[in-house]
Amino acid sequence: MEKKPRFVRRELPPREVSSVSLAALLAAVLLLNALLYLYLNKFYTSSGHAETDAGLCSLGYFRLGAAKNCSPWLSCEAIDREVRKLKCVGEGAVKKVFLSEWKENKVVLSQLTNSELKEDFLHGLKMLKALQSKHVVRLLGYCEQQFTILTEYHPLGSLRGLNETLHIPKYKGMNTWQRRLMLAIDYVSVIRYLHSSPLGTLVMCDSNDLDKVLSQYLLTSDFHILVNDLDALPLVNRSAGRLVKCGHRELQGEFVAPEQRWPYGEEVPFEDDLMPPYDEKTDIWKIPDVSNFFLGHVEGSDIVRLHLFDIHAACKKKDPAERPSAQEVLDTYRKVLTLLLREVAMPGTREML
Repeated sequence: MEKKPRFVRRELPPREVSSVSLAALLAAVLLLNALLYLYLNKFYTSSGHAETDAGLCSLGYFRLGAAKNCSPWLSCEAIDREVRKLKCVGEGAVKKVFLSEWKENKVVLSQLTNSELKEDFLHGLKMLKALQSKHVVRLLGYCEQQFTILTEYHPLGSLRGLNETLHIPKYKGMNTWQRRLMLAIDYVSVIRYLHSSPLGTLVMCDSNDLDKVLSQYLLTSDFHILVNDLDALPLVNRSAGRLVKCGHRELQGEFVAPEQRWPYGEEVPFEDDLMPPYDEKTDIWKIPDVSNFFLGHVEGSDIVRLHLFDIHAACKKKDPAERPSAQEVLDTYRKVLTLLLREVAMPGTREML
């Protein structure tokens, strides 16, 4: 009696299955990395925020709105003739700010209000002219004789209104840990730029509390950050032994760096001449507090804080020399963003590998 042929189901050896799976997984990871690279590259190079901004005009010129050509900074005569004030939108210790109009474009006109602070005003103008870049609000014109500065208008205003803006229905989709971390990256990018500016190492002195810091920066309509107020921006020159002091009054509170506080105790009255100077590492001390504001309390923000714990602990070192540079903080922020985006896109990838 003939035996019926037996059909045996053949299986791939376990090692072969594992190799195929691993190859597919690695291909997926490589594809994900490529997509992440394109996404992050688009983020860092979008809206004039590339490392080199091709949209900027030559020094002394600007381009506004949909204009294709660059125009020279407006002179005293041009400002008087072509700029129309609409309403006052703010006033500080140094200047009053007016929403204005120039050739159907909304612009901002700033005017000195306290003649005793004209040196601060002119210093801010000098910094604004010298530091024009992707990090700084766009200068449109000025008149030194009339103590007037004309800059680009950003309708979302200063960063003090960030949380309110993110609760507007139009912008609720931006209220994510990803977008908030990107804002923190923008902020640290500005600090890095000031610490390595064309003029040298500059310290952001108008930063004695969180509200004051936030008031110095603008939120653009495409959710990037620009520094707007440069009135208090002294220069550190270590090779010449030149350090800085942020004002002539005693600074207090945990927000300012330890070296900015009076070191001789309550029994010794404060004297500006006895107060030791310091360097740009005061800006580094404040980064964790400002970033904590940016991250807010949305889903995922606590995970971001956990990943930033070590770099933030380093920022809070009592010895300024032990704190990281702004570039090191920026590099860490970017690595954390890339890591977390990868984990969101392919959860469990690390365990599979």
